[in-house]
Amino acid sequence: MTESWLFWVGFNLFVLAMLALDIGLHRRRPTMSFRQAVGWTVFWVLLAAAFAGLVYLWHGHAAMLQFVTGYVVEESLSVDNLFVFLVLFRYFRVPSDSQHKVLIWGVLGALVMRLIFILIGVSLLKRFEFIIYIFGAILIYSGIGLLRSSEPDVDPEKNLVLRIFRRFFPITENFEGKNFFVRRDGSWIATPLFLSLLVVETTDLIFAVDSIPAILAISRDAFIVYTSNVFAVLGLRSLYFALEHFFGMFRFLHYGLSVILMLIGVKMLISHFYEASLGITLVVVVGILALSVGASLIWPESEAEEE
Repeated sequence: MTESWLFWVGFNLFVLAMLALDIGLHRRRPTMSFRQAVGWTVFWVLLAAAFAGLVYLWHGHAAMLQFVTGYVVEESLSVDNLFVFLVLFRYFRVPSDSQHKVLIWGVLGALVMRLIFILIGVSLLKRFEFIIYIFGAILIYSGIGLLRSSEPDVDPEKNLVLRIFRRFFPITENFEGKNFFVRRDGSWIATPLFLSLLVVETTDLIFAVDSIPAILAISRDAFIVYTSNVFAVLGLRSLYFALEHFFGMFRFLHYGLSVILMLIGVKMLISHFYEASLGITLVVVVGILALSVGASLIWPESEAEEE
């Protein structure tokens, strides 16, 4: 399907308006309670469901199913990504009332980066069909790597962008309120809060290497791929605060996500010989997520394992 430029302008204006509303409502209360976080998370999910209904009215059942499947896959991958953000915030010791600012700027950066990745990915697949095998191999490799690791390998000291930035730019020793930069002796100096944002953005760039090929296995339509990604990313901030104290409960989730990534990778590799039904794909993805979350609740992590 081809959407007019008016749709793209209108949709992105809508996204910016929703982000402005989110920022405005929480400017005075940067920390979000569990109840507020759950309420906002439900709001973003219902908003995505409403948009899925519009997709059904505009383009029919098949397009709606592609959007819903893409949204579920992206949202489920986001939960694992949020655990990494939690580790990064603890590493940089970001105050709870400053995490909101980092996350909201992280969301804006993620939207821009994913739009670029999506346009490049869709364009490449249209011109070079064999790239679908490369994307499939990337997903299988990522799935195997996720299956082997019991917890995410997060070490900001190994972050190349952070190391380069520290080498060439001065940084304050302590946080300066909620400022990313402060002016000292006529020069701008970065704060640890900006370093946390820098690592969050570069980490999300790495996440996009998995998430964009995964959604391209479901649909190659830029309209479906972009909108499903946007709605998944919009709810990241509230989802983080909703799950902040419960990440330890999802001990088996990364196993489920690894299986999903590998299955989608296989789907891409065999797409020229067999095209699995999107309905079956959606059921399988939801089923794997339900099993991994259910197993996590039945066999919770012991206190010794947590330590």
